[in-house]
Amino acid sequence: MVSGSETAATEVFRARNALASPYSFDMEPSDQFAIYTAIEDRGEEILAIYHSHTKSPAEPSQSDRNNAKSWPDPVWLIVSLADPDEPVVRGWDMRGGKVAEVQLEIA
Repeated sequence: MVSGSETAATEVFRARNALASPYSFDMEPSDQFAIYTAIEDRGEEILAIYHSHTKSPAEPSQSDRNNAKSWPDPVWLIVSLADPDEPVVRGWDMRGGKVAEVQLEIA
């Protein structure tokens, strides 16, 4: 997860993949709770949730769309590692069953 306020990210939090799979993910519940609590204690919000696609493009899969139903407000950052020499990062808004790419600004 990526925390911050407004549209400025301040910290990246890593969570373990409860599925221990290179093809699908589910955040480890204890990590998810600890991260959420830390972000809330800082008075910040979850700006983004990130994960990688090891063999496919940085586009939302059906599993990503399903997961976004539980977390509709954060931007979903997907990192494609299909070409390990040139990773691709794209951001997605997946609210209300709609999917739209988000412009990312690296500062």
